[in-house]
Amino acid sequence: MLNAGWFEPGLTEYLAPNLVAEAARDFGITDDRVWTAIAHAALREGEKVAKWEVAAAVGARAGNLDQTKLLERAKSAEVEERARASTTEFHALQVTQRPTFVIDSEIGDRAVFSGIAVLPSLVATIDAMLDDLAAYASHAAHFGPPPPS
Repeated sequence: MLNAGWFEPGLTEYLAPNLVAEAARDFGITDDRVWTAIAHAALREGEKVAKWEVAAAVGARAGNLDQTKLLERAKSAEVEERARASTTEFHALQVTQRPTFVIDSEIGDRAVFSGIAVLPSLVATIDAMLDDLAAYASHAAHFGPPPPS
């Protein structure tokens, strides 16, 4: 069951949970375990994750990290700048739905899925992009690389 206890009326930005999850990356957490734990704490348990101490406690438990160090890093200007840059990049996609997936290839192909979370569509796109990469590699092996643009 979902729990709306995390919601804080009037709060327009939930910096603490986002920056704690981002800061965890600086301690070697490369997966989503911290973010998922914070989301679970909020949406399922109703914890007030907008509070720095709450978000840091949940994140530290999930990542087996030192809570004080995680909180200090989460409040750093560097982590906030990185999170805001990522948000700006996301908004530049001009998508309206979540989840959103962006798949880029080294030859410049890009596929953006907004609101689609079914595997067959993603697999078909990745397969097509891999086929294009193979075709480019084959062409380059026979005729050389394309001229610079």
